[in-house]
Amino acid sequence: MELRQLEYFVAVADARSFTRAAERVHISQSGVSAQIRRLEHHLGAELFDRSARTVTLTAAGEAALVHARAALAAAGAVGQAVDEVSGLIRGRLTVGTVMGCTLTPLFDALAAFHEAHPGVRLSLREDSSDRLTDAVRSGDIDVALIGAAASAPEGLASLTVVSERIVAAVPPGHPLAARGHVALADLMPYPLVCMPPGTGLRAVFDRACAARGLQPEIALQAGAPGALIDLAARGLGVAVLSESMTPDHAGRLTALTLDDADVPALLALVWQGGHHPAVRAFVAHIRRTFGIPAPVPAPARRTTP
Repeated sequence: MELRQLEYFVAVADARSFTRAAERVHISQSGVSAQIRRLEHHLGAELFDRSARTVTLTAAGEAALVHARAALAAAGAVGQAVDEVSGLIRGRLTVGTVMGCTLTPLFDALAAFHEAHPGVRLSLREDSSDRLTDAVRSGDIDVALIGAAASAPEGLASLTVVSERIVAAVPPGHPLAARGHVALADLMPYPLVCMPPGTGLRAVFDRACAARGLQPEIALQAGAPGALIDLAARGLGVAVLSESMTPDHAGRLTALTLDDADVPALLALVWQGGHHPAVRAFVAHIRRTFGIPAPVPAPARRTTP
């Protein structure tokens, strides 16, 4: 009995056709039929009823199918375990990133991962945090860097890479520029420049305003921090940014601490829990490039005899 015979057996059982099964496993129909016949001879029983136009499993075939699937899964697990030990991760890794992200450590992590695992085909997708989270949950994206308010989404494994407060930013000469500290209510008379809904910064701002019964006027929206900064610097509105976005633009904008917006804006890496070796390897590269220590295993509990 050979693994390829089990593979062809499962393919025929799923397709209910020798022709369609042959297309799936990329060999001739006669080749599939011959291997199935050898498997049946080895087992001493027919696995398929070939009397009708649609191939169906016999009782022996039904009994064998569960074990054939298990054997193929076990063989795949053996190969994956060996690959992990030898560092030969293969396949595809789809990484998502929040719109307008220009974090150098993320790109450094992608480059380091590619160098360490050239057998993995990388793809990068940019979208809103909400849509990226949904794509990770559905399995359409393997791992994503998203913005979130206060905590990462529930039900997903996560690693926070940035946690900081939001600030308001105004150009020199703005009526609020000399104050240094303001409350959210102080921003309400002015048009605001914000990230669009579905982003972490916007979620933090909207949540803080709602908690105080405020209804801000969002004049302009942009997905890239640089666009928000340029719009605010030209006097088109007060920009809502994170603390780290403003230092490089001190000559164009003044950052104002928001005293009553203390919920942090997060940038977090999220993925489905499990044993995907490429995801684990990528998370390890993210930890190194962002300088995040690896978690320390909890000490084993001592039991009293």
